[in-house]
Amino acid sequence: MNPYAASLGDRDVLTVLASTPERIRMLVSTLGPGGVLRSHAPGKWNVQQLLLHLAQTELAFGMRARMAVTTPDYVIQPFDQDRWMQVEPGTDAAMALTAYEAMRAMNLAFFRHLSPEQRRIAVTHPERGRIDVWEIAASLAGHELHHLAQIEAVAEQP
Repeated sequence: MNPYAASLGDRDVLTVLASTPERIRMLVSTLGPGGVLRSHAPGKWNVQQLLLHLAQTELAFGMRARMAVTTPDYVIQPFDQDRWMQVEPGTDAAMALTAYEAMRAMNLAFFRHLSPEQRRIAVTHPERGRIDVWEIAASLAGHELHHLAQIEAVAEQP
């Protein structure tokens, strides 16, 4: 069910959520202001846009998980990532990275304190069917690993 399961593999969700932001920060610092404007492939988002997307996804998935825990029979609201990107063109890499890291810290604390029962609360995802709160966390972890690989590809460019 998790579209990013292959990126996550058998890694621990909380370990990934705790460690990936530092790796992203390190890569961004080595890229510098000009490097974050590069993309891993033609027609794909550049690193600055990937950082904004990570921040937006952190916001959306954190909200989904909190709504799932607090709202009976919650139905997830999908979002169009490309349209979200279009409404925030003024967000630079530093701002996006700061927002991503701050929301990650908050979301990580939230996920760490969920009881086993809360992790198993089921919600309806219009595109994926029934999923539970821990699937949301696992999707978030796999999603960012997917994009981390893209940022690493940019960092490896000459």
